[in-house]
Amino acid sequence: MERTVVRCAEGHVFTTASFPMQQAERLGPGRLMRCPRCARLRNAVPVSLEKHQMH
Repeated sequence: MERTVVRCAEGHVFTTASFPMQQAERLGPGRLMRCPRCARLRNAVPVSLEKHQMH
C-alpha cells in the first residue's frame, strides 16, 4: 500500500495511506485531513521526499 507523507497547516508531518489528489481551485494541492498531532482537521499538502530531509 502506498503511503504519502503530508504536512498539515500547523507544520506537523505525518503519513497517510490515502491522499486524494483531486484539485480544488481554492485549496490548490492540499486536502482537509485529520492530523494526528493536532487532533483536528487541517489543510494538508504532500511533502516531497527531496524537501523532507533530516539536518
